[in-house]
Amino acid sequence: MRNICTILAAFLLVSCNAVRVNYDYEKDTDYSSYTTYNYYPDMKAGLSQLDTKRLLDAIDSTMQVKGMLLVEEPDFFVNITSSSMRAPRNNSVGLGVGGTGRNVGGGLSIGLPIGQPDLERVIQFDFVDSQKDELFWQAISESSYKENLSPKAREAKLKQLVDKVFSKYPPGRKN
Repeated sequence: MRNICTILAAFLLVSCNAVRVNYDYEKDTDYSSYTTYNYYPDMKAGLSQLDTKRLLDAIDSTMQVKGMLLVEEPDFFVNITSSSMRAPRNNSVGLGVGGTGRNVGGGLSIGLPIGQPDLERVIQFDFVDSQKDELFWQAISESSYKENLSPKAREAKLKQLVDKVFSKYPPGRKN
């Protein structure tokens, strides 16, 4: 029984920390023609300066592994926007009545949240063709976020997010 509780607790911790990503892309695009990239000069990522630098460093290392180069005159631009919001609180009240034979029973249950409400962060990645000025790939990530993480933990969390987001780029490629 103790092992089952331990496994269940570990599963809950992992599932609460998951990064969810939605993808959209232009299906007729030749992704092999995109080998160089850069960021929009006026990009407003919506993150702190330090978190923006951590995110861009994680993207640069991932793009380098994929064989793409950061250059001044790129094939495409990367635009990043983000927002944070408080996750809805799960308050609940339950009322139940039941019985068997001549015995009747009832109950009342109230679920109260404990602790701070969770923060959710949404980060959107847009890849825009530099010649046509057209969006050809997009990923929107949602993940939990804690404001008081250490710099090392923030870097690890952003690296995990970037790995998940770029695992499906280019589309159709098996990773």
